Amino acid sequence: MDSPDGELSILIVDDQQIEVLNKEYLNKEGPTNVISFPMREGKFFNINPQLLGDVVISIETAGQEGKLAGITMEERFIQLLVHGILHLFSYDHEKTKQEAHRMEKKSKNLLKLIEAL
Repeated sequence: MDSPDGELSILIVDDQQIEVLNKEYLNKEGPTNVISFPMREGKFFNINPQLLGDVVISIETAGQEGKLAGITMEERFIQLLVHGILHLFSYDHEKTKQEAHRMEKKSKNLLKLIEAL
């Protein structure tokens, strides 16, 4: 992602905690799987350019989605982490179909790199 000195925080929560964040910051009801809070946007983005932002993942939802997909919770967690990190780099699957495709392609490429480790 061309950010070798980039920093991010990862917060692992339960459905109840992510539901509160989802309502407070995104004005959406109910729990979700991952929320990203980019720090490279807005008025004060240049205070610490290495600070990418925060990724919050519901471990409960990761487990449930992993089970439904026939993969481990750890595999789903990694998928959600990559998804959240892409949001920190301004990828947004909700804008347009083209952007969703771009994000999916990048996600697949990153997951392949991780699998190769």
